[in-house]
Amino acid sequence: MLEHPPNPELSTTSLIPPTPAGFKSGFIGIIGRPNVGKSTLMNQLVGQKIAITSPTAQTTRNRLRGIVTTDTAQLIFVDTPGIHKPHHQLGEVLVQNAKIAIESVDVVLFVVDGSVACGKGDRYVAELLAHSQTPVILGLNKIDLQAPHTASVLDASYQQLAGEYNWQLVKFSAKVGTELSNLQNILIENLALGPYYYPPDLVTDQPERFIMGELIREQVLLHTREEVPHSVAIAIDLVEETEKITRVLATIHVERDSQKGILIGKKGLMLKNIGSAARQQIQKLIAGKVYLELFVKVQPKWRQSRIRLAELGYRVEE
Repeated sequence: MLEHPPNPELSTTSLIPPTPAGFKSGFIGIIGRPNVGKSTLMNQLVGQKIAITSPTAQTTRNRLRGIVTTDTAQLIFVDTPGIHKPHHQLGEVLVQNAKIAIESVDVVLFVVDGSVACGKGDRYVAELLAHSQTPVILGLNKIDLQAPHTASVLDASYQQLAGEYNWQLVKFSAKVGTELSNLQNILIENLALGPYYYPPDLVTDQPERFIMGELIREQVLLHTREEVPHSVAIAIDLVEETEKITRVLATIHVERDSQKGILIGKKGLMLKNIGSAARQQIQKLIAGKVYLELFVKVQPKWRQSRIRLAELGYRVEE
């Protein structure tokens, strides 16, 4: 269950203790191409699932903050959408928000896929970061997938990149958890002395309704894969809590009738499977029983409309 006060947006100073001597804090932007493991990394660092993960690229849409508090520091990780060439209005909003995050954090953790050599996409992100005044650490993820006979060659391609920009390079595996304590220590070293920005027991600044919607969207991606890729948005219509069960009603928005048909499936089986899997995840989130009812609605070209994007919670962040 997420540990946060009833309304995380209204955290009071009474929940925040004074900081001990030498305490450090700051915001760390997790930046990189789509599907390099940014959300998996944040979940591992925070110690529980707050960001959805999927084999499908560009899973993350909103800037999601994960909070790690130790005896000596508070690290606020900002998970961002993968930086890519946008093909629609939604893509432009996502990439713009990722760029804004670069300038609004104290340290950038530039995550790359260490199982493949440095490519054009990585260099594109590197050039964006080079124009920023924010300190950058290059994080070489997925080292568990490196073959022994190619590891040195793969590492060398990123060592060259780090050398060009004078960046520190750290190797780790977000999935397995290898070297994450070392990564966390290096990030703390790069933070300045600072206060608690959030109560020590808080793990995210997002309300449970947002996380519920993301968990439903994750199951849509996992069950439909390429058939209904990014034409999906989730609206939580109702959350009704009783002593015994939490009732959740949600609408899955898609762009075409054919996508609606795929999501519902033969005799409603696909929607039932998505709902069952999402319900199990939401029950873990709130640590209680959940009744989940899903509806599917067609919203033609919602990703191309700024009005529709805003209605569904997607807008360029300040």
